[in-house]
Amino acid sequence: MTVNLEVAEGVGTLRLDRPPMNALDVATQDRLKELAEEATRRDDVRAVVIYGGEKVFAAGADIKEMQNMDHTAMVLRARALQDSFTAVARIPKPVVAAVTGYALGGGCELALCADYRIAADNAKLGQPEILLGLIPGAGGTQRLPRLVGPSKAKDLIFTGRMVKADEALTIGLVDRVVPAEEVYTEAHAWAARLAQGPAIALRAAKEAVDTGIETDLETGLAVERNWFAGLFATEDRERGMRSFVEEGPGKAKFL
Repeated sequence: MTVNLEVAEGVGTLRLDRPPMNALDVATQDRLKELAEEATRRDDVRAVVIYGGEKVFAAGADIKEMQNMDHTAMVLRARALQDSFTAVARIPKPVVAAVTGYALGGGCELALCADYRIAADNAKLGQPEILLGLIPGAGGTQRLPRLVGPSKAKDLIFTGRMVKADEALTIGLVDRVVPAEEVYTEAHAWAARLAQGPAIALRAAKEAVDTGIETDLETGLAVERNWFAGLFATEDRERGMRSFVEEGPGKAKFL
């Protein structure tokens, strides 16, 4: 399989495995969607790491496959392409991308679907579709400007240039840069820590933030208000507040 889901200690790793560059062909896109939906359903998956291996995250779409597709074929495929990435973005659990080597085109767009991005110090990211006479088609024109702002996004999309890890950190495209050999360990540790947290509250926090970005302030506040009140019906809220009163902050153990 070109994508696998490995689960241990509450953390599900979505591992891309299509050597040598993890090119995201149609089969890989469909498999990614299938496993993202599985990670969403599974109670034993409480946080997710997206990982391409030690050498490369994903170098983009399979250009040879795309070259043989005409307008009609892509009209039929474009929604499925976006849906595969959206399935990752909509996993209602904390998701971290562990970015090594190249994360270009679809690879960069996949990293954008995560809540947090940890990059290797040798990582290179970018949206080079313009160099093919195209634009990003798996969410890059939408998720990238929401993350780094429209002017920085346009610079990357218009020029197709790659950015190294240090620049990616400066513009907010990644959140941390670590030595290449530590990327997966650090990403897994981030996910494992959150996997011990209150699952419903984390889901609520993610939905409130993601929804708020896409809508007006009044609607966003309504989403926040409803989730905030609703969490008072959960066992995790009872456990968290009881632990705070009896033991002090930060000591609650969630199931």
